[in-house]
Amino acid sequence: QVQLVESGGGLVQAGGSLRLSCAASGRTLTRYSMGWFRQFPGKEREFVAGTRWSGGSTYVGDYADSVKGRFIIFRDNAKNMVFLQMNSLKPEDTAVYYCAAGLDNTRVSTSVDNWGQGTQVTVSS
Repeated sequence: QVQLVESGGGLVQAGGSLRLSCAASGRTLTRYSMGWFRQFPGKEREFVAGTRWSGGSTYVGDYADSVKGRFIIFRDNAKNMVFLQMNSLKPEDTAVYYCAAGLDNTRVSTSVDNWGQGTQVTVSS
């Protein structure tokens, strides 16, 4: 059973940056897709960013259009962790952010196996 624990959420002013971290245990996730989702109040959880293995030591990322160019997803396989660097934050980025581990190496946007507990990100205007 994979356990995911997020950290790094908080309150930030518009235009600022935050880095979310997700520590995984229970399985080495080197060859699995990982990602981040977010959930606005009263809305369904939505995909934010994902990373998956593309061969050798290379990973590819994909992003929701709303965060492309502002957010960066990256991973530290030695620590079994994945991160979301969020730059140029906007008030509309305010949400609960969830770390996700994929079922395999397919895009995490389509196949989530495990979820973290979520971390609140609040961006003030």
